Amino acid sequence: MVILSVFPPFLPDVGIVFWTTLIFLVVLFGVGRFAFRPIQNALRKREQDIQSSLDQAKQAREEISDLQSKNEQLLKQAQEERTKILKEAKETKDAIVKEAKQQAKAEAQKIVTTAQQEISNMKQSVLAEAKNELGTMAISIAEKVLRQKLEGDKAQEDLVKSLVKEIKFN
Repeated sequence: MVILSVFPPFLPDVGIVFWTTLIFLVVLFGVGRFAFRPIQNALRKREQDIQSSLDQAKQAREEISDLQSKNEQLLKQAQEERTKILKEAKETKDAIVKEAKQQAKAEAQKIVTTAQQEISNMKQSVLAEAKNELGTMAISIAEKVLRQKLEGDKAQEDLVKSLVKEIKFN
């Protein structure tokens, strides 16, 4: 029981309470000044960094949204331009095909005209040659008829017929 009398558990001495409170206040002041303030400043700085990062992320999202909008706009413009170019190419192709057809028709007409002219020239040439040959044959027959002195028309006709038959076979 000696132990109980030396350290009463629930009856603190006024001096102990004073010094304990004084030490507690000094430690609290020291910890508050040297520990809690830097921790509080670090937490404030961290909060500001997080807020700054959130603001930057929001700004980045807005920029990405703007870029996507611009990208879609550029894609739409590119599609419209592609459609325009394809339309112009088709019109150019149609114009070239039409021009080629017209040139082909003109060339065909020119060839037909040339062929008709050549046929006409050949026909005239053949007719002239035939006339020349007939003239030569007539002169030849007349020459033979004149060489012979025949009496009567019947003999002359028989001679002309035989000469014509003779000339046809040559």
